[in-house]
Amino acid sequence: MKMTMFVLIITAVLTALIGGLFYAYSCSVVLGLGKLPDAEYLKAMQSINREILNPVFFMSFMGTLVLLPVSTFLFRGQAPFIFLLLSSLAYIIGVFGVTVAGNVPMNDTLDKFDISNASVEAIRQMRDSFENRWNFLNNIRTLFSIISIILVICACIWNKEV
Repeated sequence: MKMTMFVLIITAVLTALIGGLFYAYSCSVVLGLGKLPDAEYLKAMQSINREILNPVFFMSFMGTLVLLPVSTFLFRGQAPFIFLLLSSLAYIIGVFGVTVAGNVPMNDTLDKFDISNASVEAIRQMRDSFENRWNFLNNIRTLFSIISIILVICACIWNKEV
């Protein structure tokens, strides 16, 4: 197996892992969290947002960010190139960009919110300003992750090395 094919396979796996993470959030985690009372919801999101900052997550999230463009470069002039280029753009803009510009600032704001000393009204307002927007942005990340992995799969299918 050529190194380019090995890189493409690793890229596909990492892209699928990230897509699966956001998909799982969209179709299960946020639904379960949404049923919690306001303070419990905010505490759960604070905990999740802190715990996701770990090496396994960063390896897949940042690894995909690096390997999609690397794979694109490795396949320049070949059939998979356009699929990888489009996948890279989908990931960089729709997954990484939305995360960095949208979800992370919201997570940081929530992390600074002192639930134990906040009034019931302040807790309700924080949830109201956080939950729907965060879920909307996560759905965008999910959609673009799915688009990205579909395009990587297309690159694998149209790769002449297979």
